[in-house]
Amino acid sequence: MLQEDIAFFGHPNVLSLHARTVEITKEAHLTTNGDCIIGVRAQKACADIDEKIKQKLARADSLVKIEIFVGNDAYAISGAGDERLTLKNEHDIVIRKTNFVCPRTLSVRCDKASSDIPRGMVDALTDPKTKGIFRISVE
Repeated sequence: MLQEDIAFFGHPNVLSLHARTVEITKEAHLTTNGDCIIGVRAQKACADIDEKIKQKLARADSLVKIEIFVGNDAYAISGAGDERLTLKNEHDIVIRKTNFVCPRTLSVRCDKASSDIPRGMVDALTDPKTKGIFRISVE
């Protein structure tokens, strides 16, 4: 199994309401239109992920686990890799319930979206001082 942790921070406009995606971004600003975004000022985007992990993600038989850590809380999401993934976006990471793929997509066919994340965790992420970890594990 390969694993990578990506630090990110909260923002007052974190809503986490989207029913199909979860996103973190390197951008510092967030409008309420970004209702899938759970964190800003992310340490990495798709393009920055370790090459060995990228190679594994670009396989249809890869199992992907995303763990989101905020304070003492943890939340796990399961998804899949896909041979269509390019992982070239330099600003964002998006995981999706659907099979849609673009340069921002890290995983498809995920079992949860941002609207499923516990509200206590989301509330904590509305504070810009709150640090989160977005852990990617690929088998």
